[in-house]
This record gives sequence, structure tokens and C-alpha cells, in this order.
Amino acid sequence: MKALITGASSGIGRSMAKYLASLGYQLILVGRDKTKLEELQKSLSVESKIIIADLSDITRVKEVYVMTKSDDIDILINNAGFGLFGKFYETDINKELEMIHTNIEAVHLLTKLFLRDMQKRNSGYILNVASMAAFGPGPLMATYYATKAYVNNLSEAINEELRREKSNVFVCSLCPGPVDTNFNNTANVEFSVKPLSSDEVAHYAIDSMFKGKVVIVPGFKMKLTMFLRRFGTRKMIRKITYNIQKRKEK
Repeated sequence: MKALITGASSGIGRSMAKYLASLGYQLILVGRDKTKLEELQKSLSVESKIIIADLSDITRVKEVYVMTKSDDIDILINNAGFGLFGKFYETDINKELEMIHTNIEAVHLLTKLFLRDMQKRNSGYILNVASMAAFGPGPLMATYYATKAYVNNLSEAINEELRREKSNVFVCSLCPGPVDTNFNNTANVEFSVKPLSSDEVAHYAIDSMFKGKVVIVPGFKMKLTMFLRRFGTRKMIRKITYNIQKRKEK
């Protein structure tokens, strides 16, 4: 059994790698930080290999697939991604385009390519890491919220296609709230509520995937937030989200 994890050098990706290793999965670890990936590789008790790749480069994304196609991947986890804080008209356009390439294009392409192979075998799992940000507009992190909405909607749509075909391939999305990772430093924010640990999120996500949960929301507070959103208007949600994001500003 083999799993490929992007963004595996830290945070949720690293925790997922350790958890899957404990379940006996051989691993392919993809990320940009060679040192951290090598450290993770040495800590694992299973066979693993690392691929150094910047997934904002679509050419490298394609190369990752070509390098691993023959491995017959059982689980693909699209975890690589990052955010950016600020007013839309002030944020760096080049950084935003890099985000779109990483958060959307890489996820889209790897999902499509590996899904085709899994469909031929009629087995496999794809877990795309989205966010609670997927469920509404995100003033002050507009592009990030939009990318995660794409990831979640894409995953849900594919899952329904597969379900109707009675396929044994399963696609789902992980939508966590704040997680104690390096995300906030990259996005230049501070969380306004206590985050979950990456280990908690990783274990819950993988267990939920195996149980057939299509949209995975870890933590009671985030589940409650999802429930309460049903009673708010889009206008109300925009205002509340703005105030939440404003409190994150460093």
C-alpha cells in the first residue's frame, strides 16, 4: 500500500505521513524543503522516498505524476497550499498567482491524473485539503478563500460522479479551521481562536476518509460553526468573516 502526500515537510502533511506510516503505508513525500523532508523520512519506520518540487510550477506538478505513476498510488493527499492576508487591491499579485497555481492548479491536475489511474484499477482514495474558508467569502483573505472553495466544490462534485457509477474510488475534502502549523506565519496572520494540533486533524481526516466521509470538518467548534452558518445571510457572513479576519492581523 502506497500513499503520496504533497506539502509533507511540515504541519498537517507531516502528521498525515506519520499516521499513515503507523498504518503500514509506504510513502512518497513531496515538498519544497529538502532538509525537513529528509528529517521526516529518517523518522519513519516504513519505506519512503522524497520528491523536491515547487507545485506552483505546473511543469514540476506534471513531473511528480510521471515520476510516481508506476507506483500504483493507493492514497493521494493534496495538502500543499498557503494563504495570504491583506486587502485584495494591496496584496502582491505574483504571490496570489503562486497561490492559485499551488492551491488550485496543482490539486486539479494531480487529482485528474491519479484519478484516471485509480478508475482503471477501481480502487483508491484522494483526500484534498481545503479549509473552513471554502464555505464563504473571505474579506482580507479573498484569494485564499476562493481557492479553497474551488478545492472543496471540485472534490464534492467528483465524489458524486464516482458514487453514481458505484466506483470503488473515493474522493473527499478536508475542511479544518485553525490548525497549529506554519500556515499563520506564511499568511502573516495570528489565529483568533485556539487551533487544533496537526496530529489531531491528520488522524481525524484519515480515519474519516476511510469511513466514507465526503466533507471532513474536524473539531466540535468548527462543526458548530457549520451548523450556525445555516441561519445567517450571505451579507451577515461577509461581515462576520471580515471581523474575524481583522482580529488575525499582526
